[in-house]
Order: sequence, then C-alpha cells, then structure tokens
Amino acid sequence: MESIWTKTVTLPSFPPLTQNMQTEFAVIGGGLAGILTAWLLRQAGADVVVLEADRTGGGQTARTTAKLTAQHGLKYSQLTASLGPEAAGQYARANLAAVERLRRLAAEWDIDCDWADCTSFLYAAGAPGPLRQEYDACRALGMDVFLTRDTELPFPAEALGLRHQARFHPLRLTAALAEGLSIFEHTRALEVEGCRIRTLQGSVTAKKIIFTCHFPFINAPGYFFARQHQERSYVLALEGAPKMRDYYLGIEEDGLSFRPFGKYLLLGGGGHRTGDNRNGGKYELLRQAAHRFWPDCRVAAAWSAQDCMPMDGVPYIGQFSESRPDWLVATGFQKWGMSSSVVAAEILSALALGQAPIADGAVFSPHRFQAGASAKQLAGDAACSIRGLGRRILEQGRVSAEDLPAGHGGVVDLDGEKMGVYRDESGELFAVPIKCPHLGCQLEWNPDEKSWDCPCHGSRFDYQGRLLDGPAQTDL
Repeated sequence: MESIWTKTVTLPSFPPLTQNMQTEFAVIGGGLAGILTAWLLRQAGADVVVLEADRTGGGQTARTTAKLTAQHGLKYSQLTASLGPEAAGQYARANLAAVERLRRLAAEWDIDCDWADCTSFLYAAGAPGPLRQEYDACRALGMDVFLTRDTELPFPAEALGLRHQARFHPLRLTAALAEGLSIFEHTRALEVEGCRIRTLQGSVTAKKIIFTCHFPFINAPGYFFARQHQERSYVLALEGAPKMRDYYLGIEEDGLSFRPFGKYLLLGGGGHRTGDNRNGGKYELLRQAAHRFWPDCRVAAAWSAQDCMPMDGVPYIGQFSESRPDWLVATGFQKWGMSSSVVAAEILSALALGQAPIADGAVFSPHRFQAGASAKQLAGDAACSIRGLGRRILEQGRVSAEDLPAGHGGVVDLDGEKMGVYRDESGELFAVPIKCPHLGCQLEWNPDEKSWDCPCHGSRFDYQGRLLDGPAQTDL
C-alpha cells in the first residue's frame, strides 16, 4: 500500500548499474541513512556510489511517520536500568544532537521538506507510573522534559513532553540530498566478498563498503540475524480529523500514535512481530479508533512499516565485524529511523574517512554484548526461530486449498507438498514454497498485507512470491 509520503512527492529516478566499476566508498541501501551518509562523504570530497535494490527512499524511509525526536518510548528509564546512566547519556546526547544537525542542514541548504518544529509527547491513558519513571530518568540526563495533562489528544491522558523536536517530509528531504549523488537504482547487492560487491548487472569495488540496507543480508560475520528481530506497525492518513501541532505516542500495549502532516492526521498502531499476524485486522482496529474519535473522518492512505529491534534497545552502528575492518554497518533503528539515520550517517562517514565521529559512538558499537540487557530478548528470538523451523518440518498444512475463501491465504498440503496458497477474489490460486530462502523458517500469512512473512528474521514476500523485505535476497 502507498504511504502518504509517496503520494505527495515525485522522486528523481536513477539508472541501474550496467558495468563493473571502482570507487572510494560504496553505500548499500538508498534510504535516508544511506543517502545522508553518502551526502556527507561527498561534502568531504570523497568518491562515493550508492546501490539501491529498488527506488531511492522506497524502503522504510517511505513508510515512516517521520517523527524526528530523541524521545524513543520509555527508552531512558530502560537504558539507565539495563546499561547504566553513562550509556543512556551517550544515547540521549547523540539523538538530541541529531535533531539539531538535521534542523541546521535543512535550513542552511534551504530544503523544502515541510519542516516544522514541535514538541514530542509520550502519553498514558491509564496508570502513569512508567511515564513518571521516564520523566525522572530523562531529568537525570539533563533532558528538557515536562509532565502535563493538557494535550491535543481526543481523550484524557497524562503526557511527557520533550521540547524542540521536529517533523518533516522524509522523501522530500531524501530527494534533495540525493541530487548530484552517484546512485544506481534497481541494483540489488547479491554478494559481498572483501571489497567487491556483486550485483546481477555488474560489480563495484570500493575501499570501504557501508551497509545501510535496513537489515544486513550477510549472515556471517556479524550475525545480525541472531541479534535482532523485525516488527510491523500500521498507519492511516486521515482527512477530516482535527489538526494537531505536536505528535504523541502511547506507552501502553494498545497505545496509538498521532502525528500531523498538512491537512492529514497520521494514526498509527497495531504493532506485532513480523510473521505473527495470522488473524489480521490491524487496519480495521485503526479505522474503528479513528471513527470513534472523529466519526466524519476519511482514510486517505493506509500503509505499514517494518522495524529492526536490537536485543538491548540500541542500534548497531560502526564496524561490521572485527574480521571485516573495511565494512561498516547501521541497523537496528527500532521505530526511530529519523534521528537514528542522522546518528548513523555522522558515525559512518567519520569512520569511513578515518576521523573521530562527532557523536560518542561507543554505546552503538556493533561489537558490544551486554548479557543482562540482551538475555531475555535473545532467548525469545531463539525460541521463535526454533518454532519457525519446527513448524516447517513437523507440522502439516492447516487447511485444504479447496476450503480457502476468496481473498485469503493459508498453509496447505498441495499435491503432497506443504505450500503457501492464496486465493484471489476471482478464485485463482497462487502457490509458493513456504520455506524462507534466508534460513529456512516457515513463512506465515499476513492477511492485512496479503504477504508471506518470516517470523524468525522478518523477510517478506507478496502472494506471488516476490521479495518485499530482507534479509532474504531472492524471490520464493
């Protein structure tokens, strides 16, 4: 489904790679993180190439709600408890600085991207205890936060505000930064060996290779597939809802997100682990909430996003692996890709140039492992992977192809083989292998997106088996 961002911008197009070439730096992934990294390298006079599997900005940058903030849920109380106040402070300073750096960049280069300064809010409609703990943690780190019950929400709530944050049009900013860069679209990186990237159309050899492709597709070294999982969330762009100035995120399990954009209000929620949405209904839950709050509103766009969730709640930004000193990586942005993209671009461009990053990157190091902060998530992710493999090997199909209603999909036994089958509205069947080509887990049907999703590592495919999201690199 098309986001409101793609509906309101015309992106520049770039040719695919058609030759073998050499460059100083190669960036894999043309979202905001990759384009901003390449832009900073180009500003430093470096020779840099960007390889994008689809369209520039067409991945998660096109699906974000574009909240530029250092307020990342109940982040600072959690980090202070799990990693300590020093690491929590590094995280806070890096993200606060990211907001200011992007604000200055957009102003100095006169980028027309619907920039608006605002206050970021977390809210609790129920017990406010966790919100007040977050307030205490933020105040201890010197953050400009405050508690209030005076909000723009359509229901009573207590809110924790962080001043001097921002919102903008992510694709307009990305498009402006992409001008003048050497970008190759529709050029999927299939393999990286040493300093050479192989694609179907040609290869790129670079002094350093920078992975900003959301989820690294290289399994080893790095092993990022075992150090994070992916989650999905859903968004409606509403017309006819009241205008808001600031944006809001609920901290409860069923909390909603509210974010203004022009005449629209973006309403988000319904999050779940990728591959765990067999019953569907996420868009419908948002529609019901929207019409409960504003009976006369209309849905102008509906889409979903996918986020990488690291074990300890901090992105991996820096050297890919000790055994690959010429590879750099940024992944695990959680649901905060706007500020994390700026932090990543600052750290990666400095490391690529052999300089000391402006931001203290120690807390983001991909080489870290905090057992206490990671053990619970590691165990949960491992259990999910075991279940996914076990289902494919041990379980039978759940329904017969004949019993699938129109517009639905399911895991079936078809001609003696377990397959994923979708029946379209006309009754035609589409069968695909149910084994994820990444590491072999059983895919699950997502009725909200009409896609086959991997519960282990988050790869996704449409009902015809075409790749939508990695780390898988091939169609079914």
